[in-house]
Amino acid sequence: MLPAPRAMAPPTEAATPSPTPAPPAKIEVSGMNFYYGNHRVLERINVSFQPNEVTALIGPSGCGKSTFLRSLNRMNDIVPGARVEGSVRIDGRDIYAPSVDVVDLRRRVGMVFQKSNPFPKSIFENVAYGLRINRMTRSREELRARVEASLKAAALWEEVEDRLHSSALALSGGQQQRLCIARALAVEPEIVLMDEPASALDPIATQRIEELIYQLKSRYTIIIVTHNMQQAARVSDVTAFFWLGKLVECGRTNKLFTAPAEKLTEDYVTGRFG
Repeated sequence: MLPAPRAMAPPTEAATPSPTPAPPAKIEVSGMNFYYGNHRVLERINVSFQPNEVTALIGPSGCGKSTFLRSLNRMNDIVPGARVEGSVRIDGRDIYAPSVDVVDLRRRVGMVFQKSNPFPKSIFENVAYGLRINRMTRSREELRARVEASLKAAALWEEVEDRLHSSALALSGGQQQRLCIARALAVEPEIVLMDEPASALDPIATQRIEELIYQLKSRYTIIIVTHNMQQAARVSDVTAFFWLGKLVECGRTNKLFTAPAEKLTEDYVTGRFG
């Protein structure tokens, strides 16, 4: 007599893996209004930036992109009559709180300007400057190592290693801009702001800067202002479109350029105005 067949257990559905939660935002801007005197330049800006991504800020001249960028490390504080409403939080802390050390904030949030601005010093001293004033090294050997590491991070070391004590002003425009990036990186920021860093450069130097931005995002959160739509498409993960002081749209770059949610964004990225 054959044994009775054993009952088969009902098939179980494969457990659906839960989605990986997004990391907390590096920067969160809520309800920001920005004024120069009585003139409101930015209106009700709400946006967040994720760590280790490149965000491009685009929009026509005068729409508030650079003002917004400078508000992220309080560079606008030096402008008489400038004031901010709302909050800007980095790692959950409001950078406009009275207790914030602005010098330390600007070390954590580095800035690279449109026009390269090397100091009239040697290449070495340009990079060492921030390390010296912040007393971030304990010996000359450590200082030299940090300068070398920063120049390598800015893809400049091989071009200048045999002339570190020559004037930085003798470098080409593209090299000067990479030197300014090295100077910003030397003090170990967490965020790097770039205000049209390649607008004054030739195409080859521009390509070097774009390649550098792509490499640096593994270590830094980067926000770049650019007027160049192609550049924004090449270097950024996220794009934010500003218009007349308002943030019209912010989203993944490939989607914003191919299927924007707002008609105004579509008109701008397709060249109908701007």
